[in-house]
Amino acid sequence: MLKKPTIQIFLITLLLIAFQACSVQKFIPEDKFLYTGADLELSSKDEIANKKDLKAQLESLIGPEPNKKFLGSRFGLYFHYKAQKENPGFLNKFLNKKIGEEPVYLSDADPFQTEDILKNRLENRGYFYSRVDHSVQRNEKKKTASISYTAQLPEEPYLLETYQLDNDSLHIYKEIKETLPETFLEKGMTFNLAAMKAERERIDNALKAKGYYNFSSNFLIFEADTNQYDRKKFDLFLRLKNEVPEAGIKPYIIKNVNVYPNYVVGTDTLKRDTIRYEGKNYIQNEIFFKPNKLDPFILIDEGKFYDPLESGKTSRRLTSLGAYKFVNIRYDELDSLATDSLGYLEGNIFLSPLNKRSIRAELQAVTKSNNFAGPHLALTYTNRNLFHGGEILNITGRVGYEKQLSGGNQSGSSSTQLGLDTDLIFPRMLSLIPINEDWFKYSIPKTKISLGFEYLNRSRLFSLFSVSGSFGYIWKANRFITHEFSPFSANYVKLSNTTQQFEDVLEENPFLKSSFRQQFIAGLTYSFTYNGMIDESRRHQFFLNSNLDLAGNLLNLLSSGERPRTFLGLEYAQYAKIDADFRYHYKLTPQQKIATRLFAGIGIPYGNSEVMPFSRQYFSGGPYSVRAFRIRSLGPGTYHPEGDTFSYYDQMGNIRLEANVEYRFPIFQFLKGAVFADAGNVWNTEENSSLPGGKFGSDFLKEFGIGVGTGLRIDIQSFVIRFDLAAPVRIPWLPEGDRWDFRYKDPVLNFAIGYPF
Repeated sequence: MLKKPTIQIFLITLLLIAFQACSVQKFIPEDKFLYTGADLELSSKDEIANKKDLKAQLESLIGPEPNKKFLGSRFGLYFHYKAQKENPGFLNKFLNKKIGEEPVYLSDADPFQTEDILKNRLENRGYFYSRVDHSVQRNEKKKTASISYTAQLPEEPYLLETYQLDNDSLHIYKEIKETLPETFLEKGMTFNLAAMKAERERIDNALKAKGYYNFSSNFLIFEADTNQYDRKKFDLFLRLKNEVPEAGIKPYIIKNVNVYPNYVVGTDTLKRDTIRYEGKNYIQNEIFFKPNKLDPFILIDEGKFYDPLESGKTSRRLTSLGAYKFVNIRYDELDSLATDSLGYLEGNIFLSPLNKRSIRAELQAVTKSNNFAGPHLALTYTNRNLFHGGEILNITGRVGYEKQLSGGNQSGSSSTQLGLDTDLIFPRMLSLIPINEDWFKYSIPKTKISLGFEYLNRSRLFSLFSVSGSFGYIWKANRFITHEFSPFSANYVKLSNTTQQFEDVLEENPFLKSSFRQQFIAGLTYSFTYNGMIDESRRHQFFLNSNLDLAGNLLNLLSSGERPRTFLGLEYAQYAKIDADFRYHYKLTPQQKIATRLFAGIGIPYGNSEVMPFSRQYFSGGPYSVRAFRIRSLGPGTYHPEGDTFSYYDQMGNIRLEANVEYRFPIFQFLKGAVFADAGNVWNTEENSSLPGGKFGSDFLKEFGIGVGTGLRIDIQSFVIRFDLAAPVRIPWLPEGDRWDFRYKDPVLNFAIGYPF
């Protein structure tokens, strides 16, 4: 840990470097001026429509980009100059390689060419006969220079009066005319070349959806006529260019559809057995994928016109199966069948499967706030086409051993964990009630059946055996939204082999005892996910995951008697739980971003339950939460145990609120860095005498635990190994006037896989 004098020396060094970086003019050659950028002024006798948008577009055309400044200093330029010295030293060479920038001089700018570019863009926006000038401002003392551009626009741009399609006997003109109600071009809009290009692309897409396989937007041409008007108006005419190839102006019908469910690149596609099913040829030597199971995913049919949208949907559906590595759809023209008015295509769908079986191993080193540490091993077996219908079977076996390294009289306690989880996923809906899969336009829902067992033995405390099962559906509404609905889920937990020490803990905390007593949880769950972060190019990225968990309502209808009621001799839990995880990422540059997260959740026990089951309660702290506090060591509220070895089981609640912010930046190739701040806590809705200060109240904001820290991440092709070092700055269990306490001498190191949010 850095001591105060070391920190002071480090800060002074940074300030000295910053001061030096402000003064790079001593490195600038005598005949050069450092280019510091340009500004643009638009003027016109009349008000300029959409001036802000127009100015932003024009400014994006002005180059070159000047050297970057940070806190008033050009660090990149400074280290570039330092690296050019005769003996630059290792540090200067390293920093130049990482953040150095070549100098941008006034001579690198070409203002006359920029004037032409600006004039051209203004003409594309309807401002013909605009005038663009420039002036150069030089600062001889600082050896810097900037350029000012001024654009004088005419009084008003040319406005569209009419948009018409030429008349012609070709059938394609009729097809184009039918698309015009969807046009982007409207009366009164300014002359806009970008809008005309978009209109050509729109028509091209519309015609391709009608079977015009060989059509191109380049076949269309616009002609403007201003001769009919005294004021600045124009008529716009659309027609086909001369000498458009015949193949480009006729629609194509799909004559044959060939599907290769087990295609290997480079093999002969002719020597295969063929099964005819639903108007398609399924070609495979042996049954790798049953045609009747694969056919619902294919939307390309014989006798239909070619439609690229249907091809795209088919490719997406087939990829979603999870059984194929490559999906390639290729169309071949059948010239011998073509006529003057129609063409014919043969659709070939090549499906290259993934390895049917695979085994994955995952080894982890685990440390917890109760000083337990040890290795965990998970082995997963996957079969990607179990019944030759795209079914995926995942079987995961888990084993873990932890030993308490310190902890007073409990030092030396151990924990053994064994688990087995099985997931069987069918790429179709399994239901006793007939469901029309045509309702799901984007993708076919999947059916997921899960079954799991777990055994946990905590020496000197207890043994815990649990079995869980669920049946539900997963489907994507579009590329951003995913739904997961499980109408049936159940979990049975049996606590046994409890020691007297643990029994004493339960007796002291009735809430904890009640949460362990309810052994049976049965109900339904629903999850909604919006993932806008799959669009990496977006500057603003959003993510939302919300969950609903309802348990015990049906069992309550089937049981009777005094509470707590039982079902098949088991006391069941009854509660409602809902939470939401919202994330927003703002991309500063392609490699830098500010990531934020808000989490809010609440669980309400009712009916047969006085407290939420132990496994359904919230906890705070740890590598995916408030990182300055160890997992399960924060809350509830202002509660803090004093020397209680078993407090690990107490620090939970049925309300959780958290907020996080993190600045992420690159360091070196796959090594990334971050600085962050986290805040949050858990609470209970009811007072618990065993957990004083844990009830949620109007002063909850004063009870947030807050921490700050810095992190290193090894990011190799989206596989992330994360190290975060954090220290608390606000500790909720201290007296109210003493809670702001930056304990930088007591940092918490978090090790995890993947980003926290």
